[in-house]
Amino acid sequence: MRAVHISKVKGIAGSEQHLLMLLPGLAAHGVEVSMLVLEEADGSAGEFCEALAERGIPARRVPIRGHLDPALPGRLAAELRAARPDLVHTHLLHADLYGLPAARRAGVPHAISSRHNDNPFRRNPVLKLANRLAMRRADRVIAISHALADFVRGVEGIEPDKVVTIHYGLQPREYPPDVCETARAAWGIAPDAPLIGYFGRLIEQKGVDVLIEAFARVRREHGRARLVIVGDGDLRPALEEQARVAGVGDAVHFAGWVADAARLMPTCDVIAMPSRWEGFGLVALEAMSAARPLVASRVSALPEIVDDPATGRLVPPDDAGALAAALGDLLADPARAAAMGRAGRERLVQAFAVDTMVQATLDVYRSVVTAGRG
Repeated sequence: MRAVHISKVKGIAGSEQHLLMLLPGLAAHGVEVSMLVLEEADGSAGEFCEALAERGIPARRVPIRGHLDPALPGRLAAELRAARPDLVHTHLLHADLYGLPAARRAGVPHAISSRHNDNPFRRNPVLKLANRLAMRRADRVIAISHALADFVRGVEGIEPDKVVTIHYGLQPREYPPDVCETARAAWGIAPDAPLIGYFGRLIEQKGVDVLIEAFARVRREHGRARLVIVGDGDLRPALEEQARVAGVGDAVHFAGWVADAARLMPTCDVIAMPSRWEGFGLVALEAMSAARPLVASRVSALPEIVDDPATGRLVPPDDAGALAAALGDLLADPARAAAMGRAGRERLVQAFAVDTMVQATLDVYRSVVTAGRG
């Protein structure tokens, strides 16, 4: 079976990390897999393409000229005619809107779309109509969580029998024995200081402003507590100013973008994920791999991942008081926090295995191709 995946890429975030696990897994099961990477003029897909190459996955970069690019379906169709796949698998909005029509134009017999997020812009009536028209060409729509599957059916209006849920998977990793000492020294944080960690982009969706407000409250009870924010984004200057005004500027360390940031998670005592929405939230699995408890918003897919109170705590979104209380409780009881972290790592192994994700995707491929032959 030959499958071509299509996605617009700007760096490596959740969906890209997912592809870097899924595609090699499919290849190991005998699928001849390759990728068409939609790339803007800034060349921001370079790191992702290099990572694909390291894993032996062929990829071709296809330029995309803004959100509206009428010539893109033709360019993609030419690539697909040359590749002659049995199916096309699209990821994210641009690939859906341009890749699915291109697949039909190129005569590709089957198409699958993966939905990775319940972004508010997907509620826009014009986008909903365009997306629904594109989805007519998809045999299946894979949602990465049950919450997202409900969104796809209820908000986007996709036919229920097309939608299937396949959770992200993550392979538990081992960590260098000196990672905590090295990272804390680099950040200027004492080895025994209670440390809360945030890992992700600094954008409105992630609710880092709520975390900083909550941390200011935590410091009233835990005066030695520190917060490290690992990631970057447009909101960084505003967040730095918020921390200064809140009187915790000297206790919040902005680490910026760090390659393979998840390797640093064991440095923290608890991981915070105050998102306003999440299609899935791969950071949650990474925290579980690091055996760290997670305090996350009760939104979207996160209640499917965090087993409250066994592996972490769930709090209402945009509620700094509830977030502060949950973080403070875990900092006050290190033994309980450590036990929750260990339970989280075990839950990762049992419920979110990469092999399970790959096999479920392969089952969808086979069912679609077999039905077409019938």
